[in-house]
Amino acid sequence: MDLEKPPPPRQEAQGCLVVAIRIPVRIVVLVLVVPVRMAWDALVVAGRFLNDTVVRPVGRALLWLGRAVFVWPFVVLWRYVVVPAAPGVAWLGNVFVVVPAVWLYRCVLTPVGHACAWVARGIGAGLAWLYARVLTPLGQAVMWVLEGLGTVLAAIGLGVFGAVAWLVRYFLVVPARWVYERILTLVGRAIGWCAKGLVWLVSTVVTGIGVALYWNARVLVVLPAQALYRWVLAPVGRALAVVGREIRDALAHAWRVAGRISLAVGRFLANLFRWIFVEPVRWVYRTVLTPIGHVVRDAVLRPVAEAARTVGRATRQALTAARESVRQVRADVRRMLFGEPKQREAVARREPPGRETRTLGSSTTALTKD
Repeated sequence: MDLEKPPPPRQEAQGCLVVAIRIPVRIVVLVLVVPVRMAWDALVVAGRFLNDTVVRPVGRALLWLGRAVFVWPFVVLWRYVVVPAAPGVAWLGNVFVVVPAVWLYRCVLTPVGHACAWVARGIGAGLAWLYARVLTPLGQAVMWVLEGLGTVLAAIGLGVFGAVAWLVRYFLVVPARWVYERILTLVGRAIGWCAKGLVWLVSTVVTGIGVALYWNARVLVVLPAQALYRWVLAPVGRALAVVGREIRDALAHAWRVAGRISLAVGRFLANLFRWIFVEPVRWVYRTVLTPIGHVVRDAVLRPVAEAARTVGRATRQALTAARESVRQVRADVRRMLFGEPKQREAVARREPPGRETRTLGSSTTALTKD
């Protein structure tokens, strides 16, 4: 455990200009930010109130309405129409679609398919015989004739090709090689030497022009821009950065202070509203309406409720007696019209009539009974 206190955070040194700018900026920003913060807090409170009292109830009502319009009808349709009608539709589909399709497949398509397969096998056997007995010998004869013709044409072609190759070699290739070696090579070397000299000359001129342009641009553009950035823009940027940082810190500080002020004002208004409206209403409810409600409950509502329960009890008893009378009259009418119902004859039971179960030490059969 480290018992030594950590060193305090290092604070940057601030000049008198920063301190002189900070206090006026914070005062001005606080004056400007307090109304904005109070308006923002009022909007937040109003938004929460509207969300709790309007948006959520309206959303729940719309959700219930959407369910009642788009969900429950389909649920009722599925549960009370589609599900009961599904077995009937399945039976109709089986009777009018599946059974005719099976009969058509078995009694029509299968024999037709077998017949088509038999015809196809016959046609295939005929074509195979035609290929083996007719087309194969004919094709072999044609191939023998073509091979002979090909041999003759190949011999003629080789002779013609050799003659043409000899003529091309001695009348075209040999003169072209002599022209290339004796004339074109020397001319090409001369042209290459001239091109190298021209390239060196052009590169030298372009390099000199580039160096001149570079130093002109450096002296006329770069050095003035560098001096402007170093001695003007950089100090102005630092000053603007200090001012911007102070404005940012002032805004943050003013926003926090304005929040405290807005909170205090809100609490004051809440307490004022409570003491002006809520507390009198609560006092009236506790001291006036509650005793009156108790008196009304004890003197009016409870006797009325007791009388209503008594009337309901008497009505239920009267309805029960009426149902019993109607049931008795129906039984008497049935007895007069159809007579007494037949009584079932008693059958001798082989099992013991009581609830006593069988055990190994007792017997209930007719042969072993005591």
